[in-house]
Amino acid sequence: MEGLRRTPLFDAHVAAGARLVPFAGWEMPVQYEGVIPEHKAVRADAGVFDVSHMGEIEVEGPMARDLLQQLLSNDITKLAIGDAQYTLLTNEDGGIIDDLIAYRTGEFRYLLVVNASNRDADYAWIKEREITGSDVRDVSDEYALLAVQGPNALAKIGLAPGRPFTWEVGEVAGIEVMVNRTGYTGEEGVELACPPEDAAALWAAIVEAGVTPCGLGARDTLRLEVCYPLHGNDIGPQWDALSSGLGWVCALDTDFTGVERLRAIKAAGPARKLIAFQMTETAIPRGGMAIEGGGEVTSGSLSPMLDVGIGLGYVPAASAAVGTALTIDIRGRAKQAQVVTKPIYSKEG
Repeated sequence: MEGLRRTPLFDAHVAAGARLVPFAGWEMPVQYEGVIPEHKAVRADAGVFDVSHMGEIEVEGPMARDLLQQLLSNDITKLAIGDAQYTLLTNEDGGIIDDLIAYRTGEFRYLLVVNASNRDADYAWIKEREITGSDVRDVSDEYALLAVQGPNALAKIGLAPGRPFTWEVGEVAGIEVMVNRTGYTGEEGVELACPPEDAAALWAAIVEAGVTPCGLGARDTLRLEVCYPLHGNDIGPQWDALSSGLGWVCALDTDFTGVERLRAIKAAGPARKLIAFQMTETAIPRGGMAIEGGGEVTSGSLSPMLDVGIGLGYVPAASAAVGTALTIDIRGRAKQAQVVTKPIYSKEG
């Protein structure tokens, strides 16, 4: 596919018979065996995803913390070395430029893992606001990133359980990796960062250990079942963080970009909210479909675990309570759904 970038694992994907598609400027595997078996492998056992298309931005210097405290919604001062934090890069209106994970990697050094489609924009935004005593660098090409997720993931690759949202230097199959206790599936697991030249050997060892190769299709259905928002679909610059249900990562007592607007929205209450829903009629919702009363589906699919249509969408605040009936226009037919508690799927039922 002309003009698309490839991760260090491209040849491994081709050899495994992956179906490759364009995604955020990259040629990426959408599936191997199929979305449903890959999805169920992660829920029941272990799966591995190539997420080397994600961007990495390093912020270093004695004023690095101060810079990030001004730009990110969460309280970066709470991070000790070895900690990680889910946070938002926000604009002046409290809109979400990106959602990302910040890792404190040294006394004066932080690593931000950002969405692939936003790598250049995020870097430019942060670099333009650089202050004396801080140095912002795009180091994406220095990393490959593999996500190993599922209830048996850690055991299969020889890692002990650890506290979520922490990181440490470790070893998998004799390869030194940054072990990040984070993920995007709702299952226990890690995201392993390594130099690009080590990625193929690391991938091969993980698959050899009995971990199922998984593509972006299963990654999307997994995250949707547990209501993790996707930037560009469910969240973005046009949606404020509180309406998007991400007020929990906004430290409104700090002075980050857009905080005054978010304080005002909190005081008045959001006019609309991002809700989770489940179809009560047989139908599969998709992003862009209208919800009666002024709402819109932002993400939708068939849940492989529940075997029903599920989704996320924005509705007026008055229609956001759990149990509220919704009518969704699915290809010209009115189909019924219901607002449900997040996450839509959990092992507890």
